[in-house]
Amino acid sequence: MKTKIAILGSTGSIGKTLVEIIKKDKKKFEIILLTANKSYGEVLKQAKVLKVKNLIITDKKSYLKLKKKKINNIRIFNSYDSFDKIFKKKIDYVMSAITGIYGLEPTIKIIKYTKKIAIANKEAIICGWHLIKRNLIKFKTSFIPVDSEHFSIFYSLRGNKISNIKKIYLTASGGPLNNISKSKFKTVKISEAIKHPNWKMGKKISVDSATMMNKVFEIIEAKKIFNLKYEQLEVLVHPSSYVHAITKFNDGMIKIIAHDTNMTIPIFNSIYDNQNKKIKSEELNIRKLNSLNLKNVDANKFPSIKIIKKLQNKESLLETIIVLANDELVNLFLLKKIIFTDISDVLQKLFNMREFRNYYQKTPGSLNSIMNLNKEIRIKVNKLI
Repeated sequence: MKTKIAILGSTGSIGKTLVEIIKKDKKKFEIILLTANKSYGEVLKQAKVLKVKNLIITDKKSYLKLKKKKINNIRIFNSYDSFDKIFKKKIDYVMSAITGIYGLEPTIKIIKYTKKIAIANKEAIICGWHLIKRNLIKFKTSFIPVDSEHFSIFYSLRGNKISNIKKIYLTASGGPLNNISKSKFKTVKISEAIKHPNWKMGKKISVDSATMMNKVFEIIEAKKIFNLKYEQLEVLVHPSSYVHAITKFNDGMIKIIAHDTNMTIPIFNSIYDNQNKKIKSEELNIRKLNSLNLKNVDANKFPSIKIIKKLQNKESLLETIIVLANDELVNLFLLKKIIFTDISDVLQKLFNMREFRNYYQKTPGSLNSIMNLNKEIRIKVNKLI
């Protein structure tokens, strides 16, 4: 029996990596659905190679262009509302790899159609974990986090209980600007901010790595996914990105999870979970283990990291606002409408606004309320700029 899977966002870096894994073992898998926004040419190539019968192209113009091609044996849809037409019964696995807040809706909707969902979308987990968790329980769907740090925590917990966790340390490479003086940050170019030393990532997440907001988000994710308190989580700079998480347990034991610096390993393990399937990887890197060079984050150089100290353990809209505001600021930077340091400066201004502080008292709501808030926050950020 083939493993039936769907990939939301198959043309992004995570989606492409999963496609390559599947291509090496095509006899084991049946791909029911691939989705993309505008990259209809690329997703069509994937569909032909993997013999996929269903595609969702969310961008209207791209959808119409693909429809004109009149492709045989492939059904093409324009909306996630088409899930009912595509899935007649539960499939085995879904990879949710659509970037940004717009990945939240399909992630929530597809849970009912799958036995297992692997989520690589930070915004979905941070802004809509309460909705995701509710559906996971309701439809008895299992969940695996795909980020290397969170998968490492997930892996370290095998044979352990969350209640036995004393503290978890997530590692950060330091990003593209780790070896650049803060005095030069105001003149940082886009090409510098997206040039990550260890990982091949998209522009948005690379900028988040440069500002260290990526680690703020990962701390929030870990808190939500593993039901921890913020005091139990900390970030350590680790330039080689060999160690991904360190878990300190109440019984005195410490687990250090390390793997090659690529996303293939957590993605591979998410789809072959507990199947003892072998993957080709490098030998143990003793040189890296002997020079881990772990250190605390320089909060003066990367002021965004200070946000972690302001987070509260109770559920509020605060984390959602941070994600949405940062997303718009990074977008403005990539459009050359603001300079690099404006990203963290404007976020700090938001924190000091009385209107913003009111969100501390509000709890996350429905999908519609989150998407409406998304529009509202983007308008406010642009007014501040």
